[in-house]
Amino acid sequence: MKIISPEEVHAALSYPALVDALQRAYAGQFSMPPRQVHMLDDDPGNNNAFALLPSWNDDVIGVKAFTYFPDNKGPEYKSLYSKIMLFDRQHGEPLALVDGTSVTFWRTAGISGLATRLLAREDSETLLVLGTGNLSTYIIRANVSVRPVKKVLVWGRTADKAAKVVEQMNAELEGVTCLVANDIKSACAEADIVVAATGSHEPLVMGDWIKPGTHTDFIGNHHATKRECDTALVIKAKVYADSRVNAFKEAGEILVPISEGVFEPEDIVAELTEMCAGTATLRESADEITLFKSIGMALSDLVGASLAYRTVIA
Repeated sequence: MKIISPEEVHAALSYPALVDALQRAYAGQFSMPPRQVHMLDDDPGNNNAFALLPSWNDDVIGVKAFTYFPDNKGPEYKSLYSKIMLFDRQHGEPLALVDGTSVTFWRTAGISGLATRLLAREDSETLLVLGTGNLSTYIIRANVSVRPVKKVLVWGRTADKAAKVVEQMNAELEGVTCLVANDIKSACAEADIVVAATGSHEPLVMGDWIKPGTHTDFIGNHHATKRECDTALVIKAKVYADSRVNAFKEAGEILVPISEGVFEPEDIVAELTEMCAGTATLRESADEITLFKSIGMALSDLVGASLAYRTVIA
């Protein structure tokens, strides 16, 4: 059995290869039981948790396991540890233990790139990324790999962090100019693609700021009562989700408008499997605004870990 480190994952994965693999996987047959999240203590003040996310397809079986200890302090321990165990689908043989944290960055941004490939205008040239965490650079790489992006705007609550992301991407990407966005409203007015991956509990993107033809993508929020965009954007957009089940549990962007009586569950046009299989209506005109809400699915971890494994052993 192969043990694959974070460094090996980063060396093995690339865009758009991972976007391609994700699109094939979601268009095909797979099984994905509900994820299990177990709180490790009955004490209401203790949030330590252990989670299991299983999935399999015709090639491989996988389970992502992670621990979340938010109160870990200092450099000795992290708040989150994650591993993905892979087994051969035909015989059940253990294949690899893959670092899950690095795969999560790659696959989460890969789904963003896949949504952009399926929903954004083909001539989209300006990308706005909200958020400067570890995921931000992966989001930029994934989206640039599927559309002819010439300008990337990066907004963050801390200007220095946004400047660091911009500096890194300018050094890495050829033919793309990266700039710090100081004002979300004006940046939204310029952007063809807007991707939000923040920890904000209040809307950052307003529907009145989004111009016709823009594709929007919301990744950061996993709370039923919180959201990264307002109701006005949801109402004026064609809305898609990675999973309806996930969206109706954890996506405040969708659940808040439903609670307000201005959006119905049936108003979600399609989920990712339908979008990739070609059975869903996607963008139909250059003026449509599209909105994709991503919560995260175990199959994405399976695809990312499997691609890393196949690349490492090749």
